[in-house]
Amino acid sequence: MDVSGIAKFASTVADTGTKREVDFAVLRKAQEVETSTATQLIDALKAVPTPNLPPHLGSKINTTA
Repeated sequence: MDVSGIAKFASTVADTGTKREVDFAVLRKAQEVETSTATQLIDALKAVPTPNLPPHLGSKINTTA
């Protein structure tokens, strides 16, 4: 049995596990940033004042124009 091959395989498996942990950490951080950005955009939309228009405006779409 080749001992160096077993050691190489074991270190490769360990490196793969570490890389996956780092990948998941980066993914979680990216999702947190995306969530924060989306929340900020939604809050910004809520802060925009709506114009005082008559209720019939904006309720229909003219598809023949």
